[in-house]
Amino acid sequence: MPATENALAERLVPNVMVAACPSRRILSHVTSRWGVLALMALRGRTMRFSALRRHIGGVSERMLAQTLQTLEADGFVIRRSFDVVPPHVEYSLSELGEEAAEKVASLVLWIEGNLERIPGAQGD
Repeated sequence: MPATENALAERLVPNVMVAACPSRRILSHVTSRWGVLALMALRGRTMRFSALRRHIGGVSERMLAQTLQTLEADGFVIRRSFDVVPPHVEYSLSELGEEAAEKVASLVLWIEGNLERIPGAQGD
């Protein structure tokens, strides 16, 4: 196969190891520190922004807003805005988001269950 056909084939077949593959960008969104925590927090429930921020310890308002916007743009988070005073916004996971959260939860549970075996978790 000529080089140009190889390049085209690489662009068409999802492969996270290929720098230009969109799957790499989505992976970085889902597995970012705040992305993982937002997915975990919203698993199976709807939350208002302030409750979500309190639930995810250490996240700034700006960082949480950016994370939710990114996950919403990727189709993982649903943002529902109510036309009331004061403004009321709720966040939940889409079906796709629930699927992604389930996968992320497996990794999180594995890490929590193996924390004592992980040298980096012990501190210096």
